[in-house]
Amino acid sequence: MSRDRKAPKRVVSPDAIYHSTVVEKFICRMMVDGKKSISTRILYTAMNTLAEKSGENAIDVFTKAVDNVKPMVEVKSRRVGGATYQVPVEIREERREALAMRWIINAARARNGKSMSDKLADELFDAYNSTGAAFKKKEDTHRMADANKAFSHFRW
Repeated sequence: MSRDRKAPKRVVSPDAIYHSTVVEKFICRMMVDGKKSISTRILYTAMNTLAEKSGENAIDVFTKAVDNVKPMVEVKSRRVGGATYQVPVEIREERREALAMRWIINAARARNGKSMSDKLADELFDAYNSTGAAFKKKEDTHRMADANKAFSHFRW
């Protein structure tokens, strides 16, 4: 890894239906083996199901679901004098969004039965209502950071 300069940020083009870069990032994160068309179909089917379930605009529900799962702080390991401490640190916006999307996708994949689009729609609806596995993961992360806030002076 080069120490000379930072890699330039790539510009993400918005998706075709909702014209949202967040939706496009979600599609790319969900993609397996480079099969973007399948990932796109799964997400758009889930969004249609989500709109029917909630009775609201699908993109608004999706955005609120991702926002509900975004963590504010996480713990990072820091070695000080032979001991390893779990130090709570604030997370920058890009990583918050990436973690939220990853947690939603993993929670949807871990659900039993049904198709992936149905599982994703259910998980997004749960995240929208501040319940479900992805939201629990956020709560656990916050709880762990809160439990270790005594070590926050080791922040670097």
